[in-house]
Amino acid sequence: MQNLTGEMGAYAPVIFNAAKALIILIVGWMAAGAIAGLVRRRINTTPQIDPTLGNFFASMVKWVILAIVLVAVLGIFGIQATSIVAILGAASLAIGLALQGTLSDLAAGVMLVLFRPYRLGQFVNIGGTSGTVKDLNLFTTELATSDNVQIIIPNGKAWGAIITNYSAHDTRRVDLTFGIDYGDNADTAIQIILDTARADSRVHATPEPWVRLTNLGDSSVDITARIWCDAADYWEVKFALTKAVKEAFDKGGISIPYPHQVEIQKQG
Repeated sequence: MQNLTGEMGAYAPVIFNAAKALIILIVGWMAAGAIAGLVRRRINTTPQIDPTLGNFFASMVKWVILAIVLVAVLGIFGIQATSIVAILGAASLAIGLALQGTLSDLAAGVMLVLFRPYRLGQFVNIGGTSGTVKDLNLFTTELATSDNVQIIIPNGKAWGAIITNYSAHDTRRVDLTFGIDYGDNADTAIQIILDTARADSRVHATPEPWVRLTNLGDSSVDITARIWCDAADYWEVKFALTKAVKEAFDKGGISIPYPHQVEIQKQG
């Protein structure tokens, strides 16, 4: 009995330290999440600060707090901060090689925040992947596709890829091409397209709509329209004008030809 009591007494400090370390980990994790959320909300509610910075700095604050918590937990078991620094210094090469991808993502995240080629809510194409930017943190960029599929892109991949930002400017140009029959009057068709475009209040008067005959195809005369509108109205203007011009052509007697095929038979 005395031996059992002695063994339990010997393990008591270890059990106590383990329990204390577990409590610090839990409290530290909760505190890191709460403080990061507070930082994100404060930044996002400040009009002078880009909301993109909110997620980034919140992520940074969370990881810094977790690092401090980890040092405190190791200190409970007698591992001092100076010892940790010495160990990390001695193993820096191995750590760098093992985490080179993660460190690259971290560095790329900093560059993305500094230069901001895209921001939260903008529609972009990153290396061939399109979507709306939902999050930008220390290591990854999150996109949501048009059908609401989540795409996670490592920041290193995003920074090294070609980035096309469709929402960077307030206005966009809508390009439309209409084919008419060779027997129809091209000037009449051009005027119908112009009148239809100008009748849409979302179409900008400056730059004014541009409509020209641009190609003589195999079975149609092609007319191209270039129209400017607000970036947010791009798709609705494109779809609405396609339908409106088709209906205006029907009323004006302008036909849209089907592709023609000529069959040649050789007589023996």
